[in-house]
Amino acid sequence: MADLKLLYDAIIQGDAKGAVSATRDALAENTAPIDLITGYMVPAMDEVGRLFECQEYFVPELLLSARAMKASMDLLRPLMVAAGVKAAGKVVIGTVKGDLHDIGKNLVSSMLEGGGFEVFDLGVDVSPDRFVAAVRERQAQIVCLSTLLTVTMPSMKTVIDALSTAGLRSSVKVLIGGAPVTNQFAQDIGADGYGESASAAVSLARNAITA
Repeated sequence: MADLKLLYDAIIQGDAKGAVSATRDALAENTAPIDLITGYMVPAMDEVGRLFECQEYFVPELLLSARAMKASMDLLRPLMVAAGVKAAGKVVIGTVKGDLHDIGKNLVSSMLEGGGFEVFDLGVDVSPDRFVAAVRERQAQIVCLSTLLTVTMPSMKTVIDALSTAGLRSSVKVLIGGAPVTNQFAQDIGADGYGESASAAVSLARNAITA
């Protein structure tokens, strides 16, 4: 019988090969993909987030754990789609227009996937129109905006305004984050939430879906 704790441990340790091996072993024994995600992968990423908050883990460890989780998700996602299993929610994420930084965005994207969300990553330097089009096309419930530059922070407000103009604002929650961003700024521009870390973004997304 497959030892599913190996999957949990591999993700915490950032061992992508170990995570894939444990996932394959579990699938070979007909373990349901959703059981792997909710029983082992999500708790593992929650623990990684806790370790980060306690400053026992840092960005490199977070990225390795996120990579391990993503490697397992790549095996599970097609099976979940085929089985008709619904994701926790649909998220459109991107770094706003004028900013080319993607490390923080990529980490949040991976953490959200580990949390069971279906994530559509638009990349960097994303225009308001592209956010609007993606929300409409994907029928997303959440939009995550990232920036690392103070000068591009106003672009977040521009995206929110574009969603309002398109008649989509009431149907999506807008979450923002990035080094220069604050909770006060989020309130000032009319965002629905601010996350100071990748793990915080996952909690925000979960709360936004249930709100």
